[in-house]
Amino acid sequence: MTNKEAIIDRFLSYVKIDTQSDETSDTTPSTEKQWDLANKLREELQEMGMQEVTIDENAYVMATLPSNVEHEVPVIGFVSHFDTTPDFSGTNVNPQIIENYDGKDIILNKEKNIILSPDYFSDLLQYEGQTLITTDGNTLLGADDKAGITEIMEAMKYLLNNPQVKHGKIRICFTPDEEIGRGAHKFDVEKFGAEWAYTMDGSQVGELEFENFNAAGAVVKVSGKSVHPGYAKDKMINSMYIAMDFINSLPRLETPEHTEDRQGFFHLNAIEGDVEETTLHYIIRDHDREHFEARKQMMQDLAGEICNQYERDCVTVEIKDQYFNMREKVEPVMHIVNIAEEAMKQVDVTPIIKPIRGGTDGAQLSFKGLPCPNIFAGGHNFHGKYEYVPVESMQKAVEVIVKIAELTASGIQNSELKIQD
Repeated sequence: MTNKEAIIDRFLSYVKIDTQSDETSDTTPSTEKQWDLANKLREELQEMGMQEVTIDENAYVMATLPSNVEHEVPVIGFVSHFDTTPDFSGTNVNPQIIENYDGKDIILNKEKNIILSPDYFSDLLQYEGQTLITTDGNTLLGADDKAGITEIMEAMKYLLNNPQVKHGKIRICFTPDEEIGRGAHKFDVEKFGAEWAYTMDGSQVGELEFENFNAAGAVVKVSGKSVHPGYAKDKMINSMYIAMDFINSLPRLETPEHTEDRQGFFHLNAIEGDVEETTLHYIIRDHDREHFEARKQMMQDLAGEICNQYERDCVTVEIKDQYFNMREKVEPVMHIVNIAEEAMKQVDVTPIIKPIRGGTDGAQLSFKGLPCPNIFAGGHNFHGKYEYVPVESMQKAVEVIVKIAELTASGIQNSELKIQD
């Protein structure tokens, strides 16, 4: 279908553009440099022959592939984001191409002794004999989610060049700021006009996800009383010690490093403080809505208990919901997952149906009225220097997109498709 060289060339042209987002910014996009790739994508879509190509004041890029069948077909969409995480540098990305991977250690950076090893990253062994694109050990790669963009673009190019492949109207959108949780905030669902869509934002080949964490962020502020340490007896209240009490009172094994599958967690991801005031930044995650609400309440209750202990209002907890589990919005239209599963099977990809231990634009879009499961984009080890993507996985993702379009246009009956539990 799509040759490897075309995918490699397109992908490299995208990852070399720095599009790191910034959670401290209140603009959309959060960084000006995201416009560089957004404008490039708009131009490429126009040159490719896509219709209704637009870019709005917030850098959301949309385009249409018109239907080439006479009968009525549901309008479907495909979505990916072009920003990269603030967690690791995306400046001067210098990818390495490893052809015919031999299953051994890959030296990413000889000077810094940075090695991508299957001894630690065992997923590498799935791709022996394939072509891998890695970092040079200094930056992330950006496969999250420039692999997804590459795949959508290549799929649209294929469908444009092969009109014998029948499909309905397809809408695509590339978004900013997904990595800071805002990718869907200004997404115009009504303008997009699709009945359902798929985010191409998963990891290894075969992933198909329609449930994700319920998510919230919590800011815990602890107040103390600063007094000269030489005269502090019975006067000083050290906020950092109170903060330690708060941290140690939460379940120690319910943290990211001790949980998996559908297990939720509390994640302390930043601390700043002194004697007078300490601030803790948490994220709260759980797939089960009741457990999620219980986690939030546990933090509030703990704050109250500590305040009672010190007989003063010394701990406050501010919690803001971020996104919710899309499962409740996707289950009523489960055929959209069934179609994706069948598409994978028809292009010889084994579906891996599992919950996302995170979130995607699709979670928020589902709650905005656009049911939106998540499909693999192929990359591994996102958000760091060990990130890599097999080119063959990107090829398969292109095939899945095309097959979803075909199946949707074929009028295949929902009853013919059975989802695995």
